[in-house]
Amino acid sequence: MLELNDVVTTKKPHPCGGDKWLVVRVGADYKLKCLKCGHIVLLDSNAVKKAVKKIDKNRE
Repeated sequence: MLELNDVVTTKKPHPCGGDKWLVVRVGADYKLKCLKCGHIVLLDSNAVKKAVKKIDKNRE
């Protein structure tokens, strides 16, 4: 589903107002970093599937 350094847009915005997150770690859990305030959250795969609206693949 998600890969490292993908940028995802969530259905609900973070309290800071940002809705874009950078995928910092993948595995059993996903670590996401808010691109507006820098807050980092750790979510399981089910929570990520439920929260994500759009995935922008990082093509290097």
